[in-house]
Amino acid sequence: MKIHIKNGRVIDPASATDALQDVFIAAGKVVAIGQAPADFVANKTVDATGLIVTAGLVDLSARLREPGFEYKATLESELQAAMRGGVTSLVCPPDTDPVLDESGLVEMLKQRARMQNKAHVYPLGALTVGLKGESLTEMAELTQAGCIGFSQAEETIANTNTLQRALDYAATFGFTVWLRPQDAYIGKGGVAHSGPLASRLGLSGVPVMAETIALHTLFELMRATGAKVHLCRISSAAGLELVRKAKKEGLPLTCDVGAHHVHLTDADIGFFDSNARLTPPLRSQRDRDAISAALKDGTIDAICSDHTPVDDDEKLLPFAEASPGATGLELLLSLALKWAEDSRGEVSLTLALSRISQHAARVAGVPAGQIAVGQAADICIFDPATRWKVEAKALASQGKHTPFLGYELPGVVKATIVSGHIAFDTLH
Repeated sequence: MKIHIKNGRVIDPASATDALQDVFIAAGKVVAIGQAPADFVANKTVDATGLIVTAGLVDLSARLREPGFEYKATLESELQAAMRGGVTSLVCPPDTDPVLDESGLVEMLKQRARMQNKAHVYPLGALTVGLKGESLTEMAELTQAGCIGFSQAEETIANTNTLQRALDYAATFGFTVWLRPQDAYIGKGGVAHSGPLASRLGLSGVPVMAETIALHTLFELMRATGAKVHLCRISSAAGLELVRKAKKEGLPLTCDVGAHHVHLTDADIGFFDSNARLTPPLRSQRDRDAISAALKDGTIDAICSDHTPVDDDEKLLPFAEASPGATGLELLLSLALKWAEDSRGEVSLTLALSRISQHAARVAGVPAGQIAVGQAADICIFDPATRWKVEAKALASQGKHTPFLGYELPGVVKATIVSGHIAFDTLH
């Protein structure tokens, strides 16, 4: 299939491109930008007049719920949501049922994802068997099966000896460990940010030190082992200050933030809105402002959707009893654009897009996040001028719960191309 994308504004943060250019695709790859190659005859021409053509988005945390939680979501529904959101590559955590701790399960997931012919799916393997924090998994086998790193998802490793062994082993083979910094005991069972609001609402709290204590421990272990670590969903100003210092020190470290935490605070819980029940919890306005500043200066490498579909039976409950999580694949682009829009000129469109494409791809170590000759043609075409209202019925994801219900957000995806295949298209 030969595709000619014409008249679009190509924004590619990786090459610092922002210009009206045509893009030419053949055999699943970008073959030229600007001028058509000799003898190029397109099977399909996509008119992108007034639209932005950028690299397909890379999402560092999207739960697809298979295997085991098909009542919450399926590969089919969530990969369709990815296409609607312009996400062409996504990383999925290992907290499925059964847990992704055996190579056969990883191979099965990869095969089922390939059959959908939509987004590239990159699984994280479990760091410990069953995510129980005790025995290490066969990381080498899981890597051969297709895992790009190892994670505990939302589970902690209480035994520091076990965590040190895991980091030692990962460092030996050059594997990256993906961890959400959370103390195993402080804040356990908490549902909201520890502060005046949680006290007033009578909700159990998760203090910021649950994050900072875990970070102090982890950085000491990194110094001892030399392991590469990616920090998932940093949530606090104090945590970010520690990350900033650790990066300056030269520790092999990257980190991401959930898109919800870029915009919302604990005040958005309102009158116990369970859609705002997230992990980690929404924190204070000071923390949110620190997140925005850290995204600007590069302390935070990427924004992820933290896509966690939850069904009605687990979400439509009193706040403290509701399952944490929100749908996000279809909102990732719009929330990044809103971050740029709300900055009043401090955040360029190119910078915002880099945090959900080029930089996210670099964190994951996957060949994505740029429009370049010879690279796979993973492309998102969107209308930056059109706004859309977030409504449950408008979402392709089986998970209909998000704290942004009712919001009007910028940016509508018009077409998504994966490896030269048009997987989503509303232009015709």
